[in-house]
Amino acid sequence: MKSAIVVFPGTNRENDAAEALRAASGGKPLMIWHRESELPNVDLIVVPGGFSYGDYLRTGAMAAHSPILRSIVERAKRGTPVVGICNGFQILTEAGLLPGVLMRNVGLKFLCGDVNLRVETSQSIFTAGYEEGQVIHVPVAHNDGNYYADDETLNRIEGNGQVAFRYVAGDGLSAQNDGNPNGSARRIAGVFNETKTVLGLMPHPENAVDPLHGGTDGKGFFDGLVKSLS
Repeated sequence: MKSAIVVFPGTNRENDAAEALRAASGGKPLMIWHRESELPNVDLIVVPGGFSYGDYLRTGAMAAHSPILRSIVERAKRGTPVVGICNGFQILTEAGLLPGVLMRNVGLKFLCGDVNLRVETSQSIFTAGYEEGQVIHVPVAHNDGNYYADDETLNRIEGNGQVAFRYVAGDGLSAQNDGNPNGSARRIAGVFNETKTVLGLMPHPENAVDPLHGGTDGKGFFDGLVKSLS
């Protein structure tokens, strides 16, 4: 499996994502600077976390206009899988590849810690390494992770099965406020596009692949991706 990680000024999770992919696939991902205008032929495009352009204006808004985004959008429309993690999720919504927006956390504070996620479907290349309903434990680190969309959009993505991950309490139950760290609508932590070839998620599975980092629940994310795309 060949993969590419897009790097912006302020990105800080590119090496974490690269190591997670290397461990899962045995191959080193390509690092693509945001000012490049073309992407090489790859099986997977990763837009990693961080604070692109210092989070000036809206988070992800400036990065969404970088030259490389034209190529990412084109590849995504042709079916190349794209995943955006944290700031990458914000960038993909700003670029119009995913529905909704990411707003300031409901508590107006930066969040850094572990959360519980429920896997809403295993029927995608991104979630194939998990079972539907499985609860996993992964880190978050964000200031603008409050997912928002209007009710019509939320109803549509729910109906289409586009919710990938949802924040939950440790027992996996769906209490309205339990386990929702940032106020996201319907506790949504990750969403697909309509074809499930593009995914955005706020938590960091790349930081939960090594026992020395406190847990390995993110390993299934990358192992499943590699198996699906190899």
